[in-house]
Amino acid sequence: MNEPRRRPLAMSAALVAGLTGVSMLLGLLRDTVMAAVFGAGADVDAFLVAQGLLNLVLAVAAGAIAKATVPVLSRAVDTGRYDEGLATLRVALTLCTLVLALAATGMWFAAETLVGVVAPGFDPATRDTAVELTRIMLVAVLFVAGTNILSGAAQAYGVFGWSALQGVPFNLAMIVAALALAPVLGIASLAWGFAVGSLLRLLLQIPPLRRRGLRLRPSWRWRDRGLREMTTLMPPLLLGSALGNVNSVVDRAVASDVGTGAIAGLSYGYRLVSLFDMIVVATLATTLYPAFSAASAPERRAELRDQVNRGAAMALTLLAPAVALLLVAGGPIVTLLYGRGDFDAAAARVTTVAVAGYAVGLLALGVREVLSRASYAVGDSKTPVQAALAGVVVNVAGDLILAPPFGVAGIAVASALSFLTAATVLSWQSARRHRLVHLRAVASAAGVTGIAAAVAGGGAAVAAWGWRSWTGGGTAAAAGEVVLVAALVLPTYLLVLRLVGRPEPAQLTALVRAVGARLRRR
Repeated sequence: MNEPRRRPLAMSAALVAGLTGVSMLLGLLRDTVMAAVFGAGADVDAFLVAQGLLNLVLAVAAGAIAKATVPVLSRAVDTGRYDEGLATLRVALTLCTLVLALAATGMWFAAETLVGVVAPGFDPATRDTAVELTRIMLVAVLFVAGTNILSGAAQAYGVFGWSALQGVPFNLAMIVAALALAPVLGIASLAWGFAVGSLLRLLLQIPPLRRRGLRLRPSWRWRDRGLREMTTLMPPLLLGSALGNVNSVVDRAVASDVGTGAIAGLSYGYRLVSLFDMIVVATLATTLYPAFSAASAPERRAELRDQVNRGAAMALTLLAPAVALLLVAGGPIVTLLYGRGDFDAAAARVTTVAVAGYAVGLLALGVREVLSRASYAVGDSKTPVQAALAGVVVNVAGDLILAPPFGVAGIAVASALSFLTAATVLSWQSARRHRLVHLRAVASAAGVTGIAAAVAGGGAAVAAWGWRSWTGGGTAAAAGEVVLVAALVLPTYLLVLRLVGRPEPAQLTALVRAVGARLRRR
């Protein structure tokens, strides 16, 4: 087979960011259509619980195998063992298919019990709807698993574009299903759209690996060297993947007792916040993970630590102005994106509160994701699990303490506190055990970017208050407020960073120029 060619990290990051941005914009359109057609009522609550169950019980295995695959294949590529890496990939796909086929069968029979456990506040009709939707979406189990593993493998071989595009066909399928099938199937149209979209995502991941020699046929080589290496990572990764989904399941279980539409409001709010999370955090993590894995040898620890420090600082730099924007202009953004059709004023208020709560935890999410990938790269999957477990404890306690008096706001703030806890534990342990990060450097970046965002957000908040006093309400006024806040936050934020001598603004400028020059050459 041909030797894989890797793009420079900065160019790969720019490519993934652009393609992920396209997918995320379609995701926002999907949510807008979903909100307009179905609102934020009991049916949407049922759909989200069914989707969460699928992620918790089944996608856990796929996510763990995908994360274990990347470092193994990255090292194979880095040492020229390309065919050996593809052989390991075939074994991993075979193993995952067998495990998930059995899990899907068991879940079909246990769906009613599982829904009762994760949504105890549902009335009988909503519970029955959630059971029906869970069983429909089981069709997508193997599609989701295959997509996760194949996209991770492609990234190990230096191919990032196809995995970044996977949201496009998925979101289009969901949008078409909501618009065309909702009058006939009701909320079940979203479940069928989820299944079809998941199949399209899988098909999109096959071409780049076929060009590198992958043949999609079962492999029973259980003694494969790469598979043995993966199995050493798998147990803590399985636990870590499960813990990563526990927070959302607990949030929805508690929200099912808060009131109808609470689960939907939390979901719409988190999806809006995750727009920035996916474009920035996922882009950095996706492109840095193979590089971390290639530099994981002990003699290259200084190089790896430098990459981790720069990755964490860049995540903080890019996310801080997004936090300011969401806190100051969250209400108008929610109105613009969702405020139509069956999405009423009450749903908008709940969603705006959720946006504010989740936005506070964005910076911690960025640091946690970068450090998690660095830990996996050096073969340590226990530290991210310990950090995630600490976050789960804080989230569960926060939900139980804060949800009764504060409702949706309490649940969102509990999630933000869990993100901060996990990031803090992971940072400390990564520095102590492996010298993967310089704590003072990350703390300094967090402090400076936080102060810069606060200064920019404070000025924008005053301007937004004046704008609302002058214009009143309405869609046009909301759009103007978002533009005003964004126009004030970003330049003020960058100016403060330049004044204090942070290097990230210059690095971003250099990256934009490099991308522009490359596009002009092409």
